[in-house]
Amino acid sequence: MTLEQMRAADAFNKIMQLEQRNADWNYKYTSYVKSLPATILMNGLGQAAATLLAAARGNQDDAHKVLYRHMGDWLCRNDNKAPYRGANDLMSAIVNNERDTYIRAQAEALAWLQWLKKFAAAYLKSGSGIV
Repeated sequence: MTLEQMRAADAFNKIMQLEQRNADWNYKYTSYVKSLPATILMNGLGQAAATLLAAARGNQDDAHKVLYRHMGDWLCRNDNKAPYRGANDLMSAIVNNERDTYIRAQAEALAWLQWLKKFAAAYLKSGSGIV
């Protein structure tokens, strides 16, 4: 399986886990997914991740926190191709690694988010308007 196929499969599985949530929650999640790449490009992966955490305000079921976990799961997975391989938490991995690893993680997050955006728009029901 290629890295691109792995990205697609992971993103697809994440979205399928959310499919049964209510339409308003899915709308919020999809909206955050769509805006995250721009936030990463403007502010960097660390700031974008910190923003997701702050917006969740400690609520583990908040769509921001779920998106943070999903991105962390991908970037910290136990795979040689993962930039933060085996890390327990994305934010800890970001602040405790070298700049070259951070740049690689940022590029990987953007590549993975392309798939997540496509699948979220295709499969998650929207309760608050057009997604």
